[in-house]
Amino acid sequence: MTNLIASLATVSGRYDAVFCDLWGCLHNGKTPFPAAVSALRAFRAKGGYVVLLTNSPRPRASVAAQIATIGVPDDAWDDIVSSGDASQYAMLSGAVGDRIHHIGADKDDTFFTDLPADAHDPMQIARVPLKEATGVVVTGLRDDLTETPDDYRATLLMMKANGLPMLCANPDLIVDLGERRLYCAGALAQAYEAMGGTTLYYGKPHPPIYDLARRRMAASTGREDPAILAIGDGINTDIQGGIGEGIDTLFVTGGIAAAAFGPDPVRPDPALLAAWLEEQQLSPTHAIAFLG
Repeated sequence: MTNLIASLATVSGRYDAVFCDLWGCLHNGKTPFPAAVSALRAFRAKGGYVVLLTNSPRPRASVAAQIATIGVPDDAWDDIVSSGDASQYAMLSGAVGDRIHHIGADKDDTFFTDLPADAHDPMQIARVPLKEATGVVVTGLRDDLTETPDDYRATLLMMKANGLPMLCANPDLIVDLGERRLYCAGALAQAYEAMGGTTLYYGKPHPPIYDLARRRMAASTGREDPAILAIGDGINTDIQGGIGEGIDTLFVTGGIAAAAFGPDPVRPDPALLAAWLEEQQLSPTHAIAFLG
């Protein structure tokens, strides 16, 4: 049964490290959440290791620059591991061929330019028009402020007709930018799957991003088997992924699913939470209204 807690400090002594989601847990796309920043700082002060585990399609350096811009301090975390990082390794190993068509915003171009130096025998990638592609990399919608997945139906149908695999660099379906809800790359991948298209995922809840996070943490700390807590507001990404990895999870109820737990996101209704989790057929170890 999920344990509803008031603060991370209530359980943090049980864990050596946390894998903490970014959007919805540490910031809302515009500003950081002060209580969450304080909680992660306090965890680090007691010797804990904080990995920001994000489904952002951007590589680590780009994510670090982005969160610094909105005010997330660098003393609240030790490392960042992104879906973009894990997806880059897949692309460079030939997962979708060597002629790639990109669907996404210009801001995501670092996926193709800021490549990992330790990629083993990387494939040389060319970015090409859709009709010349061996595969498609989706980092997001080209304009997520105005577009929806319906705007891509013709493109997805052409991809399906040409038998092109899609590498989805961000499995998230939606995200909240302040008070506004936007579609992510995962929504396009979901639509493509519904057409019968082939999709490949390397971010949460899929194993590659967790494998990468563990390898980087082991290289940095020397810890081979730390006790890890996965924190996030995505039940089918952060929580499902953590459970699948056999690690404890902390579900942030005040994120994208907040409306399901009553009118006051600060005080989620335990009965509504229990019923909702039963519907999801997932049972996080702990739950908290907001990370703090």
